[in-house]
Amino acid sequence: MPVNDNNDSNSPIVITGGAQRLGLAVARSLRAQRQSVVITYRRERPLLEQLRHEGIETIHADFDDADGPDLLAAELATRYRSLRALIHNASQWLPEGGDNDHSQVMERMLKVHVRAPYLLNLACGELLRRHGDQQGPADIIHMSDYVASTGSSKHIAYAASKAALENLTLSFASKYAPLVKVNSIAPALLMFNPGDDETYRQKARSKSLLGIVPGAEEAVNAVCYLLQSRYLTGKTIALDGGRHLARAS
Repeated sequence: MPVNDNNDSNSPIVITGGAQRLGLAVARSLRAQRQSVVITYRRERPLLEQLRHEGIETIHADFDDADGPDLLAAELATRYRSLRALIHNASQWLPEGGDNDHSQVMERMLKVHVRAPYLLNLACGELLRRHGDQQGPADIIHMSDYVASTGSSKHIAYAASKAALENLTLSFASKYAPLVKVNSIAPALLMFNPGDDETYRQKARSKSLLGIVPGAEEAVNAVCYLLQSRYLTGKTIALDGGRHLARAS
């Protein structure tokens, strides 16, 4: 679903953690639609040079660093007059147990999934509202997770932090309406890792009613729908293939 927008090169779509997996797929798809796209990254890698060659701008940002969100917001304010969208895709997935210190696990999950989006939404509010005032509504999109609504016995802090992220959706939707729409996307498993064996893949497929793992394009379509919609805010789109019903059956 193409995003029909005024492609103002100084009003980009910013995607945190956009150098891999879902964030990368969204960034490349939007850029292919001639959108101005900026991604953030934690560490330099060869792929980033290719993305720059494709016309995607890159900014270093580390949300484990207490100053990370503020530094990113300041950089965005220096570079751009306004923002078309802010997509919070940066994520970490740490389990409880093993050698992980529980306090540190919770602290890191909250830093990346709650503190950084909270601070960036506040700091970038004026840039987003400026786009909304001049060209129609801007967007904030929080990339949540299926487990935000179910919990997880192995990733308790992760699930809790994603639930908090979804709650931010409600507050910021109210705060920034009508110039900025704020929504969440909560996917279950959308794509496999290269090392996942067939046994795992079959088990993963069986967890949803539709019995597939659809790939990153499903998230791309959801992002494009939210960017195109003019009448949806304060909502979470569940991309789970009916998994909640499969659990109940």
